[in-house]
Amino acid sequence: MATPHTSRPDELTLEVVDLIASVVARYHEEYEEAAAEHALTGAQAKLLGLLTLEPLPMRKLAQKLKCEPSNVTGIVDRLEARGLVERRPDPADRRVKVAVATDAGRGVARSLRESLRFAREPLAGLSEEERVVLRGLLQRMLAAAP
Repeated sequence: MATPHTSRPDELTLEVVDLIASVVARYHEEYEEAAAEHALTGAQAKLLGLLTLEPLPMRKLAQKLKCEPSNVTGIVDRLEARGLVERRPDPADRRVKVAVATDAGRGVARSLRESLRFAREPLAGLSEEERVVLRGLLQRMLAAAP
């Protein structure tokens, strides 16, 4: 098994990395398809999903989406025109505007998430104990990531 200090990972690690890459690619493909079914781009769907967790200022949205704030402004404009998002003053600093998912936006985000069959169907084939183990392993991987 490779240690963090070795330069070449072992074959099992490489195989797991390839499997993770395949899962991520299939997830993104299905996410884009699900977004399109809701007449959203992938970026719009991701932004809407973020806003269902908490209201965020444009700068934070841009950081989370890894894009320019001007791009986020355009995305929010289009979602706001559809009634899925609205801008409100930040309660902590009224000079700052935050984007907030509306009830309709939360409903679309929930529907989009529920329509992702790729992850849901294979996971349903695992026992609850296996899903708990998988969740724990994924959480450990994410916590260890820089």
